[in-house]
Amino acid sequence: MMADKTRDPAAIELEIERTRAELARSIDLLADRLSPKRVARQGIARAKEEAAHVAADIGAMVRREPADRLSPLTGPVLISAGLLVTSVAVRLLVRRRD
Repeated sequence: MMADKTRDPAAIELEIERTRAELARSIDLLADRLSPKRVARQGIARAKEEAAHVAADIGAMVRREPADRLSPLTGPVLISAGLLVTSVAVRLLVRRRD
């Protein structure tokens, strides 16, 4: 197909510049969204949020509130904490014997 010779070169140039500007904005947005610092900040924020939920859940367990409001991570966190405390206690006992 032949090029459209009826279009004004100035209009084509303007369209190209607009397209370049839009592309540059899109690239900047993607770079910001995928920035390692930003991703790390989001991960830290999510971890803090989940830790707050688990802490609240532990408080609810201490107050004997219904378990249906607990975070899904509360059980694994409590189990991990129990295993950690148990392993430290076992190591201390073994060292004490030696």
